[in-house]
Amino acid sequence: MDRTERKALVEALIFASDTPLTADKIKHLVENVSKKEIEEIIAELQNDYEQHTRGFHLKEVAHGYQFRTQPAFASWLKKLKKTKPFRLTQPTLETLAIIAYKQPITRLEIEKIRGVDTGGVIKTLLEKRLICIAGRKNVPGKPFLLSTTKTFLEIFSLENLSSLPSIKEIEDLDTAQLPSILRDRITQNVVYNEAALNAELDTEKSTEGQAASENVFQAAEEQASISIINEPALQTDSEYSNGKESPEVES
Repeated sequence: MDRTERKALVEALIFASDTPLTADKIKHLVENVSKKEIEEIIAELQNDYEQHTRGFHLKEVAHGYQFRTQPAFASWLKKLKKTKPFRLTQPTLETLAIIAYKQPITRLEIEKIRGVDTGGVIKTLLEKRLICIAGRKNVPGKPFLLSTTKTFLEIFSLENLSSLPSIKEIEDLDTAQLPSILRDRITQNVVYNEAALNAELDTEKSTEGQAASENVFQAAEEQASISIINEPALQTDSEYSNGKESPEVES
């Protein structure tokens, strides 16, 4: 197989994959091709699509590569698909932003920032596979730690968590365009008093009704975290990949 054929093969593999394909995965699939050559081929493909006006492009996202339609054509693609994408409400988006920037983080820590109960919102984020359970915090009660998932990176077209806007970039934005929680709190340096946090956890555990609610919440988290492994990934907000529908954010 010559270079031209290998390039076509890499292109076909990325096109056929339902999820972003890494160079390592391609190397595993294609024999006698080095990772360096695969990365060079991908760079050539990206340049090919950038040099010509195409309806889609090859994008690096979630630690892999995926063909994405141009965001400018989203409105026409929605007419083609005629399906209703899932929506993220502002409270859901605010909670997701906190988790993304503070992860790993517990439910109680999120509620200290937002000032409201977040059980329902976290359950929704787990069901949509945007967050997952990353372990338990070593404090009384052993609360779950929450983190974002690979699906989160795909949804928001991020290569990795380092691609998130920095605090400086957020501060430079027009604050009127930001969700209230980002405008008011996400740029603050939130420092928790560990002793006070432990006391609150003990108080929460001692309240029978709250403890029962927590048990239900934990069971829902465990159920949703298992589904993350088995269910297919969702797609990006402003782009379509391989013909799949994208989610939207409610204002």
